[in-house]
Parts: sequence; C-alpha cells; structure tokens
Amino acid sequence: MVRALVVILLLVVVIVLPFAMRPKKSLLADAQDTLVVITPHNEAIRSEFSRAFAAWHLARTGRTVRVDWRMPGGTSEIARYLKGEFFAAFGAHWQRLGHPWSAEAQAAFDNPSVSLPGDPARDTPAQAARRAFLGSDTGIGVDVLFGGGAYDFSAQASAGRLVDSGILRRHPEWFGEQGIPPEVSGETFFDPAGRWTGAAISSFGICYNADVIREMGVSPPLSWDDLGNPQFLNRIALADPTKSGSAAKAFEMILQQQMQERLRDSRTGDERSSVAEGWKEGLQLIQRVAANARYFTDSATNVPVDVAQGDAAAGMCIDFYGRAQSEAVQKADSSRLHYFTPQAGSSVGVDPIGILRGAPHRKLAESFVDFVLSKEGQKLWNFRPGTPGGPVHYALRRLPIRKELYADEYAPFRSDPGVFPYEDARGFVYHPGWTAPLFKTLGFVIRVAFLDPHDELVGAWKALMAAGFPPLATARFSDLSAVDYEAANETIRPALADANRLVEVRLAKQLSDHFRRQYLEAQELAQQGK
Repeated sequence: MVRALVVILLLVVVIVLPFAMRPKKSLLADAQDTLVVITPHNEAIRSEFSRAFAAWHLARTGRTVRVDWRMPGGTSEIARYLKGEFFAAFGAHWQRLGHPWSAEAQAAFDNPSVSLPGDPARDTPAQAARRAFLGSDTGIGVDVLFGGGAYDFSAQASAGRLVDSGILRRHPEWFGEQGIPPEVSGETFFDPAGRWTGAAISSFGICYNADVIREMGVSPPLSWDDLGNPQFLNRIALADPTKSGSAAKAFEMILQQQMQERLRDSRTGDERSSVAEGWKEGLQLIQRVAANARYFTDSATNVPVDVAQGDAAAGMCIDFYGRAQSEAVQKADSSRLHYFTPQAGSSVGVDPIGILRGAPHRKLAESFVDFVLSKEGQKLWNFRPGTPGGPVHYALRRLPIRKELYADEYAPFRSDPGVFPYEDARGFVYHPGWTAPLFKTLGFVIRVAFLDPHDELVGAWKALMAAGFPPLATARFSDLSAVDYEAANETIRPALADANRLVEVRLAKQLSDHFRRQYLEAQELAQQGK
C-alpha cells in the first residue's frame, strides 16, 4: 500500500512540476518591442544577433526588444512555408474584397510572369489578383526574412513577398563600389529595388577530416574532381539539394566550373555548346561524387559535423558551416576538421536579409535591417568572441559584406584575418544565365538520377571499380542524355513549373526508374568485363 502511494505521489509530481515551474508570463511579453524573424540561421547566429540588436535598440530608443525567431527548416522549407502562408492570407483578403478564390486567381497572385497593363480597368481576373496582391499589405505575422541565398531572395522578391526595406534611401553611403557593390564576379549583392540586400558573404567548398585522411593513407581532396575519386567510396557526406539551398548552390559551382573550363578550351568559342558540354561533364562528376556518398542528409549542417566526427572523410558545404565546425572541434591551435574553397571552384555570393510584405512591426524591421548592415552588426560575423564589438559567446566564422571590415585595423580582431573574399572573387566569374534559371531543375536532376536510385548507383560504381572500368559498362553508367542541358531546359524545367504537381511526380518516377535500370545494366556489363 505504501509503495503504491509513493508511486502515485511521484506521478503527481512529474505531472504538476512542469506547470508549477512554468514562467508566469511569456518571455516575449517581458520586452516592450517584439520582432518576428524567419530564418535558417543556426543558434549561434540567432543568439549573438538577438543580444547585440537588443543592446543597439535600447541605446537608441530606450526600449527593450526581443527577437521571436521562427525556424521551420532550411531555405527550401522556408520557401514552402512562405508560399503556403501568403497563399492563405491573400486568399482570405481576396474573398473579403468580394472576389471568388478561383484557380485563376490562386495561380496568378504571386506569379511574376503575369504582366500588368497600365490601365487596371483592362485587367483580366488573373491580372486583377496579381495587381491586388502587389498593392496590398497582406502579411503573415512575420517581419523579416534573414538568411538563405540570393536565388531564394530573388524568387521571393519576384513573387511579391518581399518589399522595399528603404535601406538604399536611408543609407546610400553604404552602397556602391566603395561600399557594398551591386555585383561581384557575376553574383548580385543587392536588389536594385531594395527588396533584399546581402548581409554576409559566402562561398562553397570542401571540408575534410585530417585524421581520417591520414588513416586512409590518401591525399586530402584539393578539388571538386578529387571527391569523385574511387578511393573515397562510402566516405563522402552530401546534402540533398532539394532540401538545402546551400547544397544546391555548391553543386551549381561544380557545373559552372566545368562550363568555364569547356569554354576556355573551346577552339570555336561557341558558348552554347561549351555550356551544354560543361553541364554534361559537371553532372558526370557529381554522379561520381554521389556514388562515393555515404548518404544524402536533409540538413546541410550535418555534413561538417559528421566529417568532424569521422563518420565521413570529406564533404561539400558552405564556407561558414565548415569554419564554424572546425572551430567547435579545435584543440589548442589545431583542428582535425579542415575547410577550404577549391581554387577557381566557387563564386563569392551573399546571404541576404529582407522585409516581408505586411510586416506587423515595420519600423522595427527597418531598424533590424539597419543594424545587420551597420558596422556594429557586421563585426559580429567574423570578429572573435570578446574582441571590441565582437560576439560574446560564439565565433560565427562568417564573412562581412561591408568592405570596411577588411581593413588592416580590424585584422587583429577577425577569426579569419587571411580571408579576403573580394580578392578571392577574381578567380571565378559566375554566369547566372547558364545555370540560375535551372537552379531548381538541378536539384531535381540530382535527386532522380543519383539520390533516388542511390543503391543501384553505388552497386554499379562498385562493379566498375572491381572490373577496372571496362569501356561499355563505363559508358552506360555515365550516360546522362536523359537529363542533358537540352532536356533540362525544354522538358524538366517546364514540368517543375507546371501548376499541376502530378506532372512533376510522373516525370520524377519516369526518370528514377530509367536510371535504376541503367545502373543495373551497367553493373551487369561490368561483371561481364565489357
């Protein structure tokens, strides 16, 4: 009886204690002002920017502020979230105006390809919906989009979900060739309409575990091509480009490098054929890297973590993921995790910030954008913890966008004093016309050709290795004509843009089945020594 009473008492304590210890009011309610930010940024960035912005805001206004961070996932998940939330919000607004929420209005309101005539009286129902959305203050209860890639922000701006933050008018002295340039080596650094601006600089590269490389008895991978070497079978960590924008951008860098090399080596100088050939050879390289992959993770942040732990020898990642994880496992003055950008292997792009349509705290959102672009905000990206104006707890290991922060006077405070992205950018020129329109298409191609049939891909790769890469089997394995540059532009890209999602689903199954059969055939040919 006593034992039963003790058990019951313990159960009551377990149930009641969380309620008793619960704060009497919301932590967000303790602040006078609240800013709602949706972001893929990690905890270190969120923590340091929350603290520093609160201090900055208090000093200027005398008011306290808390940042309410919303983290639905990576950039792809955030894009889907924004699309769905604005769909619901504008649908309700449109119906309040007395219009039916028709399929035509649903497809047109956030579609940048819907042109608007000068006279609204001549609008079709689709044009009327688009015009109403762009002229409305329809919001989703979120103020700021912070973090991602220029492609993602350009897409959100074109759809109408991002609006002019006014930063170009408030601080014109921060922009231009002596400040934040409009473009660097083909990459756009801010939207001329002010709907987004780069907040930090990023590039893409390779992280590797020096201890694992030494145990394997191989040389560290120094180029994208090295990741496709058979010696790295089951040793490469990759992220799914349909789930991670940074992973997709890294794969795009491989294609861009191959395209540039083909054009440079071309005797005719035919850009179109060089780009098409570079697409093919770039995909074949990605195919070899994928065949070496231990896995494709949904989260790009897992790649350097797993490499640091020794679960993989090397992986592809955005620069600050690699640098931050290298710092996290550092002992004394050295780290087993190394990160570098392959020579002429990546452009220098931006990680932007922008204000969402219908931001409920518009003035506060403008202040946050100002802070992030100010010298105070920029110092957080690469200053060491404890240095003047630097972060308090975490070294973010990111690169500021403002050129002033690379001056000699700041070198003693920087985590990466030897990294100068504006100089590094000279070695690689990004050509957006070649691959930017196919950014989503590239992720789809990698999924259906290498990720979905990964077991068959690896089986064929192992058989080729065992047989010494016989010609017929190798040619069958490497045949990517089903997803070549023409197919990507003429078939796959339109299918992904089709409003009927079944079109994409059918194409994905068709191509995945095609490559499964192809890899099984290549494996059989290899086993026959052909």
